[in-house]
Amino acid sequence: MNHKIFTASFASVYPLYVQKAERKHRTKEEVDTIICWLCGYDKETLQNQLDKQVDFETFFNEAPCIHPNVSLIKGVVCGVRVEEIEDPLMQKIRYLDKLIDELAKGKSMDKILRK
Repeated sequence: MNHKIFTASFASVYPLYVQKAERKHRTKEEVDTIICWLCGYDKETLQNQLDKQVDFETFFNEAPCIHPNVSLIKGVVCGVRVEEIEDPLMQKIRYLDKLIDELAKGKSMDKILRK
């Protein structure tokens, strides 16, 4: 099943992640750190993906490496347990949503990055 989010531009949703964080007195840098931790991008390659306006599917398919600790990300996003999502791409998108939620809820970066 193809969800609309798969073909949405990552760059169109990225500012929403930043706004959500900043509303809770967190920073764009923290959002970038989370995205880079999850996907293996560095700041430059993340910016390249934003500049190219790639969709979510391309963003995750071109990710250098999904962090090995993603299995430690558990909980509910949009009423669905992230660890039970069967579609691998949707699961990665929801992992990112979950991490941004944790940032907005005031969790420490060490906890968010599963250290």
